[in-house]
Amino acid sequence: MITLTGKKISEGIAIGKLTFYKRDIKEIKRIYVKDVEKEIQRYKKAREKAIAELELVYDLSVREVGEANAAIFEMQKELLENQEYTDFIMKRILEEKLNAEYIVQTSVEQLIRISSHQQNNPIQGKEEDVRDVAIRVIRILSRSWKDRMLTDEPFVMAARDIYPSEALQFDKAKVLGFVTMYGTINSHTAVLARKKGIPAVIGLGESLKEEYDGKTIIIDGYEGKIYIEPDYATLTKMRERKDANLRHVRNLERLKGKENITQSGQRIDICANVGTREDIENVLRSDAGGIGLFRSEFLYMEMGSKLPSEEQLFQVYKLAAESMGANRVVVRIADFGGDKMVESVDLGEQANPAIGLRGIRIMMEKEELFLPQFRAILRASALGNVSIMFPMVTSMEEVAAAKALLEKAKKQLKDEKTAYNENIEIGVMIETPAAVMISGELAREVDFFSIGTNDLLQLTLGMDRENPKLDKYYNPYHPALMKMIRIVANNVHLEGKRISICGDLAADLSMTEFFVQIGIDELSVAPHQVLGLRKKIREIQ
Repeated sequence: MITLTGKKISEGIAIGKLTFYKRDIKEIKRIYVKDVEKEIQRYKKAREKAIAELELVYDLSVREVGEANAAIFEMQKELLENQEYTDFIMKRILEEKLNAEYIVQTSVEQLIRISSHQQNNPIQGKEEDVRDVAIRVIRILSRSWKDRMLTDEPFVMAARDIYPSEALQFDKAKVLGFVTMYGTINSHTAVLARKKGIPAVIGLGESLKEEYDGKTIIIDGYEGKIYIEPDYATLTKMRERKDANLRHVRNLERLKGKENITQSGQRIDICANVGTREDIENVLRSDAGGIGLFRSEFLYMEMGSKLPSEEQLFQVYKLAAESMGANRVVVRIADFGGDKMVESVDLGEQANPAIGLRGIRIMMEKEELFLPQFRAILRASALGNVSIMFPMVTSMEEVAAAKALLEKAKKQLKDEKTAYNENIEIGVMIETPAAVMISGELAREVDFFSIGTNDLLQLTLGMDRENPKLDKYYNPYHPALMKMIRIVANNVHLEGKRISICGDLAADLSMTEFFVQIGIDELSVAPHQVLGLRKKIREIQ
């Protein structure tokens, strides 16, 4: 038995014969062309056909994996439509007098190499999408290309890498799981694998050899391991685990539509945390009661060195608002800084980013950065039950400044005759000991609260949660944190306001009964944790 360890990207157990996926691409030769203008026109036609294909792929992906995940192929289409990209290709054809296939192939690799040495290059992190687009254009130019599968029976796929458009077409009844030599855990291929529920492990490197083709393989998507030619004991253990996981999932699925209510009749809401368009569809599938925390900074992080426009932000918030219907969507303004650095926002050098310029403090210094976001949130509030929340609050003055900027955005929209909810609810994050101590005063100024236990704990203990040397000292159940949560809950409820918990502790099932006892109104967790948390709540006496 051979055991290999990679990166887990989609949970589950898959057992089957290993089959290597081969793209049957004819060799791209370097050919001198006499009629350069004709070659440019040939490239333009191939580009137009590729754009039309991506529109069809987008429509297919909406049906297969939902609108949020279909945005992957909208982004690929935008890349092909990008004038700088097109001009770069056509300029090379004109100057070098070479065939379009060769220029497209070498241009893409050249752009990827350049991006790897540039800190703010927008291609960084999207290499697989760039190659996916290039291969589509080359296939059209070459006019002969078939992807070869070596079996018609269900199998486990192996490949050097897999592109998003390929992952979209996987038939779950045929592709039991997949493993790759390379790839990243946050790639679009990884997103689609999770969405389709296909167990997968990536990043196995050169240890994944073609000589394993045809051998029995087990993918353990929970541990990020694969077993080639497993022994009897491993095979039996993994089959049992697969069956147990299937039973567990089926049991949890039965809880969809059920109330989050203890056996004594006490109710607590369960919502989901999201950060991207892709997460929104998962919220719907999870049967969560809404979005308890929309981490807006992830929308900025996805854009690389470019700031998202008001319209781009609005489209994502709109999707969330319309998808949730009457259920609430709590949008936290972007919490830049700390461990969430954004290429497009220059915060300068900071010795200790976790307690430096971040969150609401940036808003007070860079209003022009946040005003488009406030406008986008307000516009979305006309389409659903949308609230706004401010992060890293430490004083009443910060709340007043945020509310003033919100009023400025309201006035602009009103003057433009653009619809918004005049009575949009305002909340604050409790993430600092200062916010805990003034939570009573804050409760008289805003409508709701959410405790971010991750930041609150590290600031209370004075320990960096990312520092592995502090693991043995870092106690997520420290009595000081428990007392703080209780204090805030009491102060908020005295003013008749609601309070939720959205940090890691919200999903910690050993803490659920404590949160119910002290009257926490809502827990907000990752979408895949919703049903497990519901089960726990319904078991509490």
